Amino acid sequence: MPDRSVLVERLAVDLDPALLELALTHRSYAYEHGGLPNNERLEFLGDAILGKAVTVELFTEYPSLDEGDLAKRRSSVVSTVALAEIARAMGLGSFLRLGKGEEQTGGRDKSSILADAVEAVIGAVYLSCGDDVATAFVLRLVQPLLDDPERFSEAMDPKTSLQEVAARRGAGLPVYSIASAGPDHARTFTATVTVGDLITATGEGTSKKQAEMAAALHAWKALVRKRRHSDASS
Repeated sequence: MPDRSVLVERLAVDLDPALLELALTHRSYAYEHGGLPNNERLEFLGDAILGKAVTVELFTEYPSLDEGDLAKRRSSVVSTVALAEIARAMGLGSFLRLGKGEEQTGGRDKSSILADAVEAVIGAVYLSCGDDVATAFVLRLVQPLLDDPERFSEAMDPKTSLQEVAARRGAGLPVYSIASAGPDHARTFTATVTVGDLITATGEGTSKKQAEMAAALHAWKALVRKRRHSDASS
């Protein structure tokens, strides 16, 4: 496992080492090591801090938006897909403490595990440094998402957007399939979406809807990139 000081430097926050270790401890590791504490309580705390920070930022920075648009933007920024992007950007997956089963099935890059870890780290920052530092930390993490105009356009409703792209390409309706894994109290879902012969993509989440949204977003982004490349080549 990489030196954790590298992660601390990337986070740029004076974190309590014990809290950071807890934030990185997935339940699968905790179970295999005699029932150690895991990161789920920190995740619960971090989720609340994340939601508040993003809500206040959107309310302040976008005074012309109504409640519905604000809610959609917040949902986009705090989604499993968005948080997993943040985790991958900082290489968080390589620092996680995972059980053997998760390790063998690619847990270090599972969107649901990465998103939960980001929320747990936010919770750890709050307990280590207080509300002001935690809020600033959250806003630093999500700023690239807030600055991405595509995230607040078609990407806000990826299933509808993907369906529209498929119709324009004459590919028929996107077809989704769902697989699930894990115990009932901690089930994760993986959705696969196929758009004719154009593309197949997958996404993960803690619900079927969340997984389908993630898969649709990945497929939509890939088709947009293909279209731009095609336009640039012509």
